[in-house]
Amino acid sequence: MDFLLEALTNWLKEMLVGGIMSNLSGMFDSVNQQVADISVQVGQTPQGWNGSIFNMIENLSNSIMVPIAGVILAIVMTVDLIQMIADKNNLHDVDTWMIFKWVFKSAAAILIVTNTWNIVMGVFDMAQSVVAQAAGIINSDASIDISSVMTDLEPRLMEMDLGPLFGLWFQSLFIGITMWALYICIFIVIYGRMIEIYLVTSVAPVPMAAMMGKEWGGMGQNYLRSLLALGFQAFLIIVCVAIYAVLVQNIALEDDIIMAIWSCVGYTVLLCFTLFKTGSLAKSVFQAH
Repeated sequence: MDFLLEALTNWLKEMLVGGIMSNLSGMFDSVNQQVADISVQVGQTPQGWNGSIFNMIENLSNSIMVPIAGVILAIVMTVDLIQMIADKNNLHDVDTWMIFKWVFKSAAAILIVTNTWNIVMGVFDMAQSVVAQAAGIINSDASIDISSVMTDLEPRLMEMDLGPLFGLWFQSLFIGITMWALYICIFIVIYGRMIEIYLVTSVAPVPMAAMMGKEWGGMGQNYLRSLLALGFQAFLIIVCVAIYAVLVQNIALEDDIIMAIWSCVGYTVLLCFTLFKTGSLAKSVFQAH
């Protein structure tokens, strides 16, 4: 009877140890791939990320939004002229230079609207240059490597009792599901940012048309701040990845495999949280107070 019980125990141990090793093997591959892809994705300009989407957004902006921006520009500058006349006693107190000032503002506004796409892309080209320089300086390996602490894991697991092995199997299964969820979160942040960039740039001529208006000028200024925030969000993302890379380098020093794995999960959760926060942080930096 003891022989059968021992054989059943060994069979369960082998099954649980095999399941744990299978769960741990390649557990972090998907996250490592996604983290490594972050620097490539955030370093892309809107044109370089997807040329087909870029051309479509450019055509929509130039063919639909620019005419609407022209109408808004005419309204804004006309209202500005009417207010100037009313404020100066129906032109009785108006100097000639004020008329020239209004003409100059109108010409500058027309120049801005007709070159909105170049201005917007110039903002992202500048941000791309900053990100490229930052990536060159940081250049850290952010891959999670726990191979050094898994070398003698299987013999150590075979020495454990069934109860702890069941617990480790459930933990490894849960961690595997968690890592896939974190993989999806990182994907959403990185690709969602690029979609947001395309959406914001598609309506660029409308807020830029109000840039030179006295009452509506804040619309254009806030829009430029949003563009700068989106551009420099990539820099904050690069910094987050660099901090994450420094943290995960200490994983290999852990003697306890479970502690090492949970440390990896904690660092990855922290990375996802900070990636989600980079958008609001960038906006707070460029927000006027």
